[in-house]
Amino acid sequence: MNFQQLRSVREAIRRNFNLTEVAEALFTSQPGVSRQIRELEDELGVMIFERYGKRLIGLTEPGRVIARIVERLLVEQENLRRAGEDFATQTIGRLTISTTHTQARYALPPVIRAFRERYPQVRLHLHQSAPDDIARNLIQAEADIGIATEALDRYPELVTFPCYQWNHVVIVPSDHDLLRVPVLTLPLLGKYPLVTYESGFTGRPHIDEAFARQSIEPDIVLTAMDADVIKTYVAEGLGIGIIASVAFEPLRDTTLKAIEAKHLFASNTTRLAMRRGAYLRNFEHAFIELFAPQLRVK
Repeated sequence: MNFQQLRSVREAIRRNFNLTEVAEALFTSQPGVSRQIRELEDELGVMIFERYGKRLIGLTEPGRVIARIVERLLVEQENLRRAGEDFATQTIGRLTISTTHTQARYALPPVIRAFRERYPQVRLHLHQSAPDDIARNLIQAEADIGIATEALDRYPELVTFPCYQWNHVVIVPSDHDLLRVPVLTLPLLGKYPLVTYESGFTGRPHIDEAFARQSIEPDIVLTAMDADVIKTYVAEGLGIGIIASVAFEPLRDTTLKAIEAKHLFASNTTRLAMRRGAYLRNFEHAFIELFAPQLRVK
């Protein structure tokens, strides 16, 4: 038994049993992958994969058990490597953060500035993705830390921590009639064309839920993944915007005004996630504590 066999099994599962993709991911040949899998099955004395001819089509019952063990072994192999690097070079390395545009653009800059002052020899890589893609990046060890509001707590392969809560605001041009309304209501907001986040991004589920509870069908004329695009089109007069409060910057967004909306939409929780069982290097601990000082990850 060797780690290349284990990696072949794991990648076969991750790549939906497509051995061509597995071979590309492992920088080897398709026959080589097939041989690694068959040799491991022969050594264990059980079939890991169901087959149709030469094609893999699924996991057998013992294969499902073996797959979980393989994942744990490969996680521990990576932990062993990272632990060695941590003790050998405690202030040098690479840290990959997978996060959304909102977090990268508005929440992370002061954290990254402080982190760089403390660890100038650590190379940071920000990978901006949708929340489900962030989770997959973590599970597949393509990122070390994930930060998002949605999705991360739905994956059992990850451990997540609540970091901070935030609310939405409504944004309008600086001369808009809504600025003269004493209290903004959903029925009133529902009369205007709206510009907000795409489904699954930056608290959008809470926006949809709020309108649905009052049986209001909002006129959402444009959606985007990030607040900068939303603000641009609100300024162009396309509609009323709904964005994360952290994304409104009065000193920069001088042509727009924000209206409090925490009474309209439920608050949101941004979470930090890591692969369950992953070894955390010293500088990863430091990054987490800079982003969420209340956390003490062991």
